[in-house]
Amino acid sequence: MVVLGGAVSPPQLGGSEIDLHAGADRVWYAARLFHAGKAPLLVLSGGSDPEYQAYSEARAMATFLADLGVPAQAMVLEEQSRNTRQNAANSAALLKSRGINRILLVTSALHMPRAVALFMAQGLQVIPAPTDFEAIQSPQPGLLAWLPDAGALDGSGRAMKELVGKWVGW
Repeated sequence: MVVLGGAVSPPQLGGSEIDLHAGADRVWYAARLFHAGKAPLLVLSGGSDPEYQAYSEARAMATFLADLGVPAQAMVLEEQSRNTRQNAANSAALLKSRGINRILLVTSALHMPRAVALFMAQGLQVIPAPTDFEAIQSPQPGLLAWLPDAGALDGSGRAMKELVGKWVGW
């Protein structure tokens, strides 16, 4: 199983607390899949900026997963990547060195199509395991349904990031 970063932030330099983001569902979901016996090994993929953070995002995910009962020997850290293309290339190299070419890929549903394409381009067979779905029930009709809110702006920003990522990938 490959779990992509973007879900947690490692502590800032001098700090000790991991910051869970809205996408932290992917780490929790990876733990559930592991405990259900769906994959014996987790590749945690995500680097960091060493000028600001104490350690990699992969290490932060490992700390969180250990708290969720995943043993350290079941986790492999890919700590160099800074974007999805690098996640795919670096994770594929780790997996191929172990003779693995078929993976469960865990990331947010919005991010999954782009991530699957990049991992398949590395020659891996990918079984998507999306989480963090953003579809919601339509609000009840009324004046409040027409007012903008911060959540909608945040969702638009994430959608824009995916569109830019696809464009850059072409």
